[in-house]
Order: sequence, then C-alpha cells, then structure tokens
Amino acid sequence: MRYPSVLVVDDEVSNFDIIEGILSQNDLTAAYQLHYAPNGEDAIASLELFNPDLILLDVMMPGIDGLSVCRQLKVLERWQSVPIIMVTALSTKDDLVHCLAAGADDFLGKPIHRLELVARVQSMLRIRQQYLRIQQQKQQLETFNAQLDATVQQRTADLRKMVFEDALTQLPNRIFLLQELTQLLQQSSPAFALVTLGCNQFKLVNASFGHAVGDRLLVIIAKRLKQNLQAGDILARLGSDEFCFLLSSIGSSVEIEPFVRQVMADFDAPFVIDDCEIFLSVCLGITITQDTQRTPEELLQNTDTAMYQAKAEGDKRSSYCIFAQEMQRSLRSRLTLESSLQRALEQDEFVAYYQPIIQLQTQRTVGFEALVRWQHPARGLIPPGVFIPSMETTGLIVPAGIKILQQACHQLSELHQRGYEELTMSVNLSVRQFASATLIEDIDQVLAETQVNPACLKFEITESALMGCSSEMAIGLVQALRSRHIQICLDDFGTGYSSLSYLHQFPINHLKIDKSFVGQIDPSSNKNQILETIVTLGHQLDLVVVAEGIETNEQLEYLQQLGCELGQGYLFARPLDAASAFNFLGDRPN
Repeated sequence: MRYPSVLVVDDEVSNFDIIEGILSQNDLTAAYQLHYAPNGEDAIASLELFNPDLILLDVMMPGIDGLSVCRQLKVLERWQSVPIIMVTALSTKDDLVHCLAAGADDFLGKPIHRLELVARVQSMLRIRQQYLRIQQQKQQLETFNAQLDATVQQRTADLRKMVFEDALTQLPNRIFLLQELTQLLQQSSPAFALVTLGCNQFKLVNASFGHAVGDRLLVIIAKRLKQNLQAGDILARLGSDEFCFLLSSIGSSVEIEPFVRQVMADFDAPFVIDDCEIFLSVCLGITITQDTQRTPEELLQNTDTAMYQAKAEGDKRSSYCIFAQEMQRSLRSRLTLESSLQRALEQDEFVAYYQPIIQLQTQRTVGFEALVRWQHPARGLIPPGVFIPSMETTGLIVPAGIKILQQACHQLSELHQRGYEELTMSVNLSVRQFASATLIEDIDQVLAETQVNPACLKFEITESALMGCSSEMAIGLVQALRSRHIQICLDDFGTGYSSLSYLHQFPINHLKIDKSFVGQIDPSSNKNQILETIVTLGHQLDLVVVAEGIETNEQLEYLQQLGCELGQGYLFARPLDAASAFNFLGDRPN
C-alpha cells in the first residue's frame, strides 16, 4: 500500500520540524510520507524522486520564490494536478490573490496553526485521492473504449468478410461483385467485361470423391484462375463451381479472346489432389458492355445465359460464348415452352398418333409405330420436333413416354379385340426413359392394366440410349424386356456409332434403317452401298430389317429388291389418330 507523499519546501528547516511535529501529534505522520526540500530548485529537482501528492510551499525563499515555483509546476503536465498549499506570513488580500493567480490551491498562514494545518492537509489530500481515482477510472474507461473499439473494428471486419467474401476460397462473393458493378456503372462511360465460368461435370467429382475433395478442388481452381488477374480486375466466386471475372481493362471482343483462351488453357493441365489427377473442362459466358442503363443483376444474368449456351454447344469440352440479345429471347422461349409442357402433361394433352408399318413384298399392314403429338388447346397439333428436345432436357419425356405407352397398348388391345390379332405396336424408348430407374416397373404396370400381349409389343431403342448407361445395366434392361417376350428394335441404325458389338451383345429382333439413307436411294448410282450393307448385315444376323421414311415408289421398289422386310413412310400413310388408324386398316389388305 502506498501512503500519500507530502513535500514541504521551506528555506528554514525549523518550519519543516514544526509541520512534522504537528502532524505527529495527530498520529498523521504514520499515514504520510514527509519529504523536505530547502529551496525551489531542489524541490523541482526532487519531484521524480518524491512523487508528491501534496506540496506545502513557502512563499518567501531565496533564489526561486514560492510563487515562481508554483507557476513552473502548474505548466508541467505531470505535476499540474498536484495540489499546492502556499505557506506564508503575508496575509493581505492582494497577497492571497497573487498566490491563487500563481496556481495555488490553498494557503496557510504563519505562524502555523495546528488545527488549520491538519484540516487543510487532509482536505487537499482527499481532493488529490479523488482526482487520482477519477484518473484511474478515466484510464480504465479509455482502456475499455480502446478494447471496445478494437472489438468493433474486428467484428466489423469479420462481418464484412462474412458478407462480401466466399468462406471456402477467400475470393469476393456475388454480393461484393454486384456492389463493384454498381459503382462501375455510375461512371460516365464505363467499358468492361464480365466472364462467368462453370466447370463441366463438377457434380461428378463430388459424387465420386466426396464433397471434401470437391471443396479442395475449388480452392485449387480459384488459385489457378487468380493468376489471370491484372490490376483493377476482380475474380469472384458466385457459388458451387461458378466463378466470375470483372475485367475493367477490356471493352471489346477482340481484347477478350486472348484472355478467354488463356483461361481455357488453364484447364488443360489436370488438378492433382492426393496423387489423383482430375481433368475438368470449362464453359465461359461473356458480356462486354458500355451500357450504363443495365443493372448489375441483368449483366450477371446475361453472362449466365451465355455460359449455359456455351455448355449446350460445347459437348463437355471447354468452350465460350459471347452474349447476344437473341440468347435471352431464346431462353425465355425455352422456359415458356417448358412451363407449357408441364401444364400439357398435367392436362393430358400428349396423344399418340400411329404410323402404319407395312410388309413391303405383300403391301400388308403388320403393325403401327406410336408417335407422340401435342394437342395444344390454342395452337392445335404440334409436331414432335418442336417439343421433344425440351422434354428430353427436362426429363418430362419419362412420364409423357409412359402415357404414350398406355395409349398405344390400349389401342393395340382394341385392335386385337376387333380381329387384327397379328398386328404389333412399336413404341420408342428415349435416352432418359431407358435410364429411368422405374422403367421395368412402369412397363409391368401398363401391361397389367391393358392386358395386352407383350409379344405384340416392340420397343425401339437407339444406340445413344444403350450408351447412356453401363453395358451391364443396358444388357440387363434389354434382357428383362425380352424375358417378358417384348421385341427389341435397334432404331436409327447407321447414324450413330453403328457398333457391331451391339448387334452381338443385345438380344435384338429388328434393325431399323434411318430415313436419311432411304431418302438418298438412287438406283442409277453407287451411293446405296451403305444401305445395301446394312440390309445384308441384318439378314446375316437373322434380324428383321425395317426401313423408315419411304416416300416414293422408286424407293419402295429398290428396298423390295434388297429384300428389306418392313417399311413405313408417307408413301403408305402419315401418322394417324386412333380413329383414322382403324379406317386405314379397313382400306388395306391385312
């Protein structure tokens, strides 16, 4: 515990003895540390040593008098708060005014009165202690405020990091990018480029190696992409496997192409994680603008549109696409179409039309192929080329295909009930349908519901559908269909890989020649060699060969000469609704 320090400054040591004696009579000397200085110079020199809490200062001293000492102390920041009691024999009002003007806090007359000395010393020390407590509290408050300010700044920085930074890659995020775009668009004539990129088949990495490896891969991708940044450029992560460059130094398609080529080249080398090489390709969407009327959201939407256009055209290879306004209109049309298709499925607007299949040598009708049509309430009958690609993309082809299968089986059942018991019904299975996990279950349900003879049902499957899943899975599905006595036709043969292994691996019954070969038939030239080879190959494998797209008698006669068994096309009939199909049978030999 530190006792208060009292410094007595007086050129006569007897006065110090008097003060010490008075304070000791009141048992106060034990509570104070009393120090003595014989003059002003020594008093000032001993301040650091004694560190006084109170100074009793004689006014009249040789050398520096008490008033001068008082003035000097009051201008020193360290000591100006120490209370000073002037001890003087002078008692006029002017003398007292001079003492207070010099900065004294109190005064004490000589000869010193015991009670007055004790009271004034205790009062000044009490004031001093209060001052020190206030200073201590002020220091504590300043320390607390400093800590609070540091905490607020850190929390603000942390919050800003959470709001504007991607936690995984430490890149700026979408919010930060939009903010920068907003500021950029406020300039008088901004010229810049946005480049959004997405990694092809990144979901496959997550599915194969797990999300932890996927996250590590994203960090490596971010580091590789950052190498393309120049001063003023920004690279942000938009989410998942999508990143976006904001290039403030590029304002034309000529300037952007070298940059894009370099980014795509960055993905030529594999990404190595735990000694495992991962190859990825990338698709880039680009928007180059000087249009300040666009919003940041619109610009990002444009780059997204261009990127998805690049993905649609890239076929899993690295590619890029520069945004054009027509893309936006095309995308909106596509979304409108997809919404309409969903409604059409719910409203049962998809109907089966039936194209007759003819035995070419006898001209006898042996079956029908069920083809999907869209009976739109306002636009009428819509051909499949308009909506089938979108149905494949969205997956709506799976439930719609089952509805067409139901209609076709009901039609086949009615045909058999009317006496056409030998007729068959061909139904197409698309890539998405063939890969459906519920395909066999759905087919069994339709067969049970319609009670149709499965041996009269024929599924047409393309090579693309067979390649869309593993060989084991494809063989298993085909064998499951054949075990139900359903016939299998390999559709569009000659247009895809035309792999002979499919003809050996799969229990196929029919081989359908694509209409592109039939349309090129010219008996006077040697351009028919591929067609002749396919027919010969089919016969050597004991397959029934079917030709589609027959439109002229010349084509029919040539196919008859080749020994092609079955055919269909506009020469015989266009696809017919259910009622017209019955009428067609009434007019033909069966």
